Formats: sequence, C-alpha cells, structure tokens
Amino acid sequence: MKSLLVTGSSGLIGSEVCAFFDARGWKIHGIDNNQRAVFFGDAGDTRWNQQRLQQDLRTFEHHELDIRNRAEILRLIARIKPNAIVHAAAQPSHDRAAAIPFDDFDTNAVGTLNLLEAARQACPESPFVFMSTNKVYGDRPNTIPLAELESRWDYSDPAYARGIDESLSIDQSRHSLFGASKVAADVMVQEYGRYFNMPTCCLRGGCLTGPNHTGVELHGFLSFLVKCNLEGREYRVFGYKGKQVRDNIHSEDVARFIHAFIENPRSGEPYNIGGGKANSCSILEAFELASQFSGKPMKFIYLDENRIGDHICYYSDLTKIREHYPSWDITISLEETVRQIVEAWSQRAQ
Repeated sequence: MKSLLVTGSSGLIGSEVCAFFDARGWKIHGIDNNQRAVFFGDAGDTRWNQQRLQQDLRTFEHHELDIRNRAEILRLIARIKPNAIVHAAAQPSHDRAAAIPFDDFDTNAVGTLNLLEAARQACPESPFVFMSTNKVYGDRPNTIPLAELESRWDYSDPAYARGIDESLSIDQSRHSLFGASKVAADVMVQEYGRYFNMPTCCLRGGCLTGPNHTGVELHGFLSFLVKCNLEGREYRVFGYKGKQVRDNIHSEDVARFIHAFIENPRSGEPYNIGGGKANSCSILEAFELASQFSGKPMKFIYLDENRIGDHICYYSDLTKIREHYPSWDITISLEETVRQIVEAWSQRAQ
C-alpha cells in the first residue's frame, strides 16, 4: 500500500487531500497540532475536522506534531518513508504575521525546510507538493492597470485577460511578512527540485475554499463571509469599495491536481492554481451569492482603508497548469462551491 504524508491534515486542503487519497487506497499519515486555534483563537479550532478524518477514513493515522520540531520531523519521515508528501501546514494570515513574526517565519519557512531535508534524506524520489500562495507576488498585481466596473475591479490591460501567470515578478513589491515567509519556502521548494533533482512543485493558490474550511476574518474569505451571513453578523469590508476580486477554487479540485502531479511529477515547478476568471468574484458579488443560497440579507460595514499589501484584483491564469496537466481542470463552479459552504455551516450550527 502506498503511503502519503499530509501536513496541516486538519485544515481545508489537508483534510480534502487525506480523504481523496484514502478513497484511492493510500495509507494516510496526517500531521497537525491544531496550531490554527493558537493563531486565530477558538474560531480557528480544527479538532472537529481531525475527529471527522479519524472516524470516516479507513487508513488515516494522526500525528500530533509541530513541523517546527526538526528532530521529530526527521525521525517520522525516516520511519514511514512516504511515497508522496503534501505540505499544507502554515501560518496563513498576512495580517496576523505582523504580530507574530518569529512564529510566522519559523512555521512557514523553517518548517518547510525541515520537511524538505527530511524528504531528501529519507525518500528523495517521493513527490513533494507545497501549498504556496499568490502572496509571493506581493502587491505587484496592483501595478497592472485596472478598470472599475459596476460591482468589481478588473484588468484593463489585455495581456492579463486570463489573469496572473507565473512570469509575474516577485521582486520590488510589498509582500507582508506572511508573503515574505512563504516566498522563502516557495523558493526553497523550487531549489530542492532543481538542485537535488527532487520532484517538487509550489502551488501558488488564489482563494482555496470549500465546505470544510474553518474560515475566520483573518483567513478564509468566502467561508467567513458565508458564516457571517448565516449568523446575521456584520461583515467588515476593508477598502476598494468592496469591489476587490479573488478567484476561488474548491478544495476537491486542488486535491485532484495534487493527485495528477504525484502521478506524473516534475522538478521545481511553480504553478498558479485558483478558480481562474470564471470562478472569480468581488466581495459585493460574494454577498449576492451568499444571500442567494441562504435566503438571508448580508449585513456589512465599510471601512475606507485597505489591508496593507492587499490585492485589488487577482485571478489565476491557468494556462501553464493546464498545458502541463491537460487531464486536469476546474470541475466545481463558484455557485456550487458557495452552495456547499452554506450547507456545511448550516449543518455545523445544528
């Protein structure tokens, strides 16, 4: 039986990957220590998801381990020698990073190095998939000319009609400390692929979402927005008239790509992965979608100040990822994704 090691296994992408590969007969080793609850408080607690995996999956084994613990990471990977590694653990908020810079960098950058070196020593032939972020581009996307439409901003430069591709520079831009720590990890994952010829890739995600997301204000835009709608809570909009745009990709489609990469890996490849323009929406447009499926009006307050380094408009150009893996594509629409999130939060509230 093939084995898969997943870090951040109780999170959105980690849990989706665990379920996806368990259904295909893999032995699943999950690493998670509920650090999201430390970063974001009780609202970020993911123990419910860990318990769901332990109850529902046939082959899942939980490891209560911090990826910053180098000795234990080295020991575990040397013992199990997984056939593939999916690294989804992170401090994921660019707002939170400024208050905890050492925790942020040690988790995102050093934790990634711990895993890479453990893999190089124990199983260098095993594909290594790293969940990176579009924040590696910093605020560079904000330098692209934009057009203001009725409910969103959009690119006015036809060169970006499909969105942002992997050629956009990551230099001379403001990243946030979170973005900088993820850049360090992203470049290291590429370097282990190129320098040591290991099968590695960086997935520079847009808004990764789905029904198993424990969304909070500082991370998990669509999930948190739906939660506020269902609970009748006031959602805070930070600047840009609420017209800032993100592309949203369902976690199942991310898991499907990870499977495709593991089946046919490459070395040191970065990929922009998101919903693309078809699955993009502004905050104002997300309000309409949430209300459509919940039947409840959206309450919100507008703050005329944007988050530092926040993207005004970002959606992923999926050309490269589709060319390298033509059997993969987006299969779950934005509308269906929102419907599932509404249903999931409603069920949890019962």
